[in-house]
Amino acid sequence: MSETAADRLVEESDAKDGDLVRVSNERFDVMGTLMPYLVHEERNILSLKLENGYNVGIKVDKSTTLKVIKRPARKGKIPRLVPKNSKLPTVALLGTGGTIACWVDYTTGAVYPAQNVSDLAFSMPEIFDLANIKARIVYQLLSEDLEPKHWRRLAHQVAYSLNGEARGVVIPHGTDTMSYTASALAFMLKGLTGPVVLVGSQRSSDRPSSDAYLNLLASVRLAATADIKEVVVAMHKNSSDSAIAIHRGTKVRKMHTSKRDAFESLNAQSLGFVRGNKIEFTQAYHKEPSSKVVVDDKMDDRIKLVYVYPGCSLDWISKKDTHGLVLMGTGLGHAPRRLLQKIESLIESNVAVVMTSQCLSGRVNMNVYSTGRKLANLDVIPSEDMLPEVAYVKLMWILGHTRDPSEVKRLMLTNLAGEISTRIPPKKPLEGGLISQEE
Repeated sequence: MSETAADRLVEESDAKDGDLVRVSNERFDVMGTLMPYLVHEERNILSLKLENGYNVGIKVDKSTTLKVIKRPARKGKIPRLVPKNSKLPTVALLGTGGTIACWVDYTTGAVYPAQNVSDLAFSMPEIFDLANIKARIVYQLLSEDLEPKHWRRLAHQVAYSLNGEARGVVIPHGTDTMSYTASALAFMLKGLTGPVVLVGSQRSSDRPSSDAYLNLLASVRLAATADIKEVVVAMHKNSSDSAIAIHRGTKVRKMHTSKRDAFESLNAQSLGFVRGNKIEFTQAYHKEPSSKVVVDDKMDDRIKLVYVYPGCSLDWISKKDTHGLVLMGTGLGHAPRRLLQKIESLIESNVAVVMTSQCLSGRVNMNVYSTGRKLANLDVIPSEDMLPEVAYVKLMWILGHTRDPSEVKRLMLTNLAGEISTRIPPKKPLEGGLISQEE
């Protein structure tokens, strides 16, 4: 990477991460703690942590000056041993990246991505009061960069942990595609012996409003004590810190870009909540015993997920490199009539076509209007109340096992991992009937 004006300015002033510095130019005169570059930052930006705890980025130009005001006392990094208590259960902590997989250097206030087992485990030392932590990093990626090959790798790591000494597994993960990973694990992992909890944070650990601490603490508690044997997502229930919601991995979606309670269960209620040291389940969940976790990771990634909109076209889809197509249709599951011929041609070429709804809430029903009936007559497969990304992942998994049209349709309409609801509940959670588990 070529040197920038910011690099030269830092070098000339002999400034180090953690130094108290003053940065001035024609527009600003700012004092704060010099922060390290993170992988996603523009290199010609100086990042400072202000006295109020917030970070500010200053773009360096010809008029910018940097002066070191004070240098903190620096000590070498002290090796940290992960504590072990024979009375506590073992929880595997599998790092994948994302905002939650960061730790704060409280000397400088800087936030760093966890690069090794020790960093990841000690990002939240309170978890050692709940379980013996076996931590390792599977990969360190932004969640938008994940591919099906990463899901497979993660599934095998989960199975390895549960078939070893781990009672449960916690997976810190970027929030943007967490629901895709949760769905993939739900379809690939068979015979779970304990909870598999995906957890993220909307706000990094250096922010006063960070949700990382409570989300991770609740996830470890869930993995260490709950009898659920499913893939779930644990995130803030609301904007306050009163509860962490437990969402089924195949029914959850990120519904806001930045709110702490961005995740919601759609066409289903959340399975329960973690409130302090108490776990409350409000819905039925899978808890049947199993002796060994098996990974079934056959997936066909020649699937396309396409949003239907006025004026859209499917002409760009090639029969040669497409085995499946998931349409995010309008309303009850519709697509423009002018696409029917292309859809018919794809199905005749043994391309499985599945219809979901971009409404997200509600069930696909292609028997109401004439366009829907025509799609059904072409043998487009309705997705029931599955979310589009869940149908996409499920079709990948099914086509990894068979391309027989009748079998593909049968499996798509079969509830394999809690992805299809027999009844869509009302929007507001029902009260009462709590099944409680306490420490």
